[in-house]
Amino acid sequence: MRVIVSGGGTGGHIYPALALLEQLKKRDLLDDVLYIGTKRGLERRIVPKAGIPFDTIELQGFKRSLSLDNIKTVSRFLGGLSKAKHILKTFKPDVVVGTGGYVSAAILFEAARLHIPTVIHEQNSVAGVTNKFLCHFVDKIGTVFPEVEAAFPAKKVQRVGNPRAQQVANLLPNDRLADFGLDPKRRTLLIFGGSRGAPMINQAAVNAIPVFGQSNFQTLFVTGRRHFDTIQKQLPSLPDNVKVVPYVDDMPAILPDIALVIGRSGATSIAELTALGIPSVLIPSPNVTGNHQFINAQSLKKAGAALVVPEPQLDDHFGQMVADLMQDDVRLLDMTRAAKSLGVPDASDRLIQLMQQAIKEH
Repeated sequence: MRVIVSGGGTGGHIYPALALLEQLKKRDLLDDVLYIGTKRGLERRIVPKAGIPFDTIELQGFKRSLSLDNIKTVSRFLGGLSKAKHILKTFKPDVVVGTGGYVSAAILFEAARLHIPTVIHEQNSVAGVTNKFLCHFVDKIGTVFPEVEAAFPAKKVQRVGNPRAQQVANLLPNDRLADFGLDPKRRTLLIFGGSRGAPMINQAAVNAIPVFGQSNFQTLFVTGRRHFDTIQKQLPSLPDNVKVVPYVDDMPAILPDIALVIGRSGATSIAELTALGIPSVLIPSPNVTGNHQFINAQSLKKAGAALVVPEPQLDDHFGQMVADLMQDDVRLLDMTRAAKSLGVPDASDRLIQLMQQAIKEH
């Protein structure tokens, strides 16, 4: 297949696209590929580093309130359509796939107008603005959460899971925790508020360290680089069973050795947790479109795979609640089974099948 992929703005749009391309290569189904992003998004750095041909279209997202910037947005969209048409006619893809973010709007819309097979993938439980616009024009729509499916034409929708899940599903315990001065054989709690860190999660962790330090498990607290110095000043001394680091370069590699994760509920995180069957205490970010992280988290809570604690509920009892859970073998096992039941370890293959259907039926 000759494939154009577009998605950007956040890692949640980029990493599923890269996972999909990785599986296409593994299955020897990828004849050629081109990734479309913007010059300002994270994709401009991440995609070329992965060795994938990269081109850009200059677009910007709509403001949710009336704004003169929206006039500029329309102007750039129209200009983006012109470049998108040129890219499509030059590259001649068999299928175009969008994983979200406003950058994908022009290339998917123009591909649909040129009668090229099109697929979008929605990772979250609340449909993004771009995908809600594109769903009327594309051929197929892949989803992860059942809650989002009502936002799209039913005849186009197929639940496929998040391709990131297939990337991590077969990871095994590997003693990587030893790199952080921890015992790979000991039950381990991971606290991670995302690559940039989360101040509210970090503060809750700082407050809980005295409780964790007296417990029979060990804790790896990942602060995010920008918060590390501040946290160090708050924690001048640490219990032997608690390690604090700014960042973990290859986070999925340590997940098979983790008993419980405290963290956000973005689409990529949930894909990884469910693929590996890891229990979690999810603290949704309140600063996301449509409060989708909270809705994502509720899916896991409903299944018994996670506890959900909104930021305003991070009180003095949080540390003891986590410590009690970490020492409850029966409950952790039940949560592990529930998380695993939600996982889609063949998500990339399912999305590839959806792409092949779009091509065949076009």
